[in-house]
Parts: sequence; C-alpha cells; structure tokens
Amino acid sequence: MYKVLVVDDDNNLLSVLKYNLEKDGLKALDIARREKPDLILLDIMLPGLNGLEICRILRKEMSVPILVLSAKTEEIDKVVGLEVGADDYLTKPFSTRELMARIRAMLRRFNWSEGKAPPPELDTQTVLKTEDLELDVSGHRAFHKGRKLSLSPKEFGLLAFLMRHRGHVFNREQLVEQIWGYDFGGGARTVDVHILSLRRKIGDNAEHPEHLLTIHGLGYKFEG
Repeated sequence: MYKVLVVDDDNNLLSVLKYNLEKDGLKALDIARREKPDLILLDIMLPGLNGLEICRILRKEMSVPILVLSAKTEEIDKVVGLEVGADDYLTKPFSTRELMARIRAMLRRFNWSEGKAPPPELDTQTVLKTEDLELDVSGHRAFHKGRKLSLSPKEFGLLAFLMRHRGHVFNREQLVEQIWGYDFGGGARTVDVHILSLRRKIGDNAEHPEHLLTIHGLGYKFEG
C-alpha cells in the first residue's frame, strides 16, 4: 500500500483521484512532512502558496517523486516545473487511465530508492566513485568531496546511469527511455534541465564541465 498526496483545487478532480487512489490530500506541506508520502500529485495553480513554490520547498526537504498536474501546456511551463524539482508533468485534461499508468511507472522506478528493489537499469554494483564523487546506490546517497548532495530521484537515477556507463554517449531519447521508462509528457528537453541541475549540484563548470559532458549533435556522457 502506497501513500499518495494529492494537492489540487479542483474538487471534482480530487473526488476522481480519491476514488482511484484511495487517498486525497490537503495542506500540502504539513501533510507531506507528517505523512511522508511515497508520491505527490501536485497542481500548480493553487490559491495562496502556489504549486511551484510547494514543489521547490518539498524538493529541498525530501526526495519523494512529484508529479505535477497543470492546465498549462507550453513547453516553458513544463521546463519550469521540472527545474523546481518535479519528476513528471501531466497536462489537463488527462485520462484516469494515463494518470494511473504514470503513477504505477513512477512508483516502480522509485521503489528502489527505499531499498525495496533495484532500478531496472542498474546492476548489483552499489557504489560508484570518481575522485570527487561517490554514489551509494543501495542507500540512495550522493556525495561531492565528502559533502552530501540533495538529489531528486530522477537526478540520482540519471547520474547513476551515466556514471555506470561512463565514456558512452547517450542521446536525450535514450536517456528518457532509460530513466523515465515510458512516454514522458515533458519531452526530451527534461534531460537538459536535469543535466544542468546536476552540474550545479556536483560543481561541474557549465562552460567546461569535468564530468557531465555535452557531445554536440549526439547527447551526453559521463567522464571521470
């Protein structure tokens, strides 16, 4: 049984989600901190503290996967949602079937971060290292020069995958398929957003990165 926190101001939608998920959610920050849900469905357009700010705060405090629900369909809106820490983005209106499929896929992907199962793209190697980076895969912990990093589940999965396949170039579509594992609504651009975020967090120079390299016209690879 999973806990899924739903934060939306559409009562009709909440009723549908509650029926399908058997769990609704109010007062996002308080409930998330108290209940520690396995997944959060978060609407952007909320009165008071908006969904993007809630997402930004939650991402600093916990690694729970966050699926943003929004009526905004422009690419820039999706990119902003991903930049503040969302792991997936689903635009309204959507079918209950698609939503449930995405939730199941996200929970499968994130199950391993709690030590319940390994991610499908990773083998039994549990520690990945360079001179300045260390990833404890089984413990879902990342360190840069001994300092613990706060990575979202998708950032952790992306970095682990590239480190495990260091020296190999992967295009955006391949990385989406490996890390997201399904037809991600945010598109391949989400890879760029996550790479930029990872570079900031691991201290990679944006213009001359040491680890996460851009191979123009091809994709990304990890060196080190």
